[in-house]
Amino acid sequence: MYGLIGKMLTVDGKRDELLDILLKSTGRMAGCHSYVVAKDVTDANAIWITEVWDTKESHDASLALPAVKEAIAKGRPLIAGFGDSVTTNPVGGVGLV
Repeated sequence: MYGLIGKMLTVDGKRDELLDILLKSTGRMAGCHSYVVAKDVTDANAIWITEVWDTKESHDASLALPAVKEAIAKGRPLIAGFGDSVTTNPVGGVGLV
């Protein structure tokens, strides 16, 4: 499996708007086991995204999906930058095979 955990920083006051875009665009994505979007409890402009995929190739292919491309286009003006990011190798857990 292939995992990503990353912090996204939004333009001041735009976090909820970006969350809405991300949540609406993450329906069925081939190879995606988990896509969790969370509010940072200490930074009102930060979002954490935790992803688990079959493979890195599945993740990379998702970036070409029309819904994902549309979300990127809509969300880009709301993104101020990115924080910490790590790649992981998930081995299991609740909801994962």
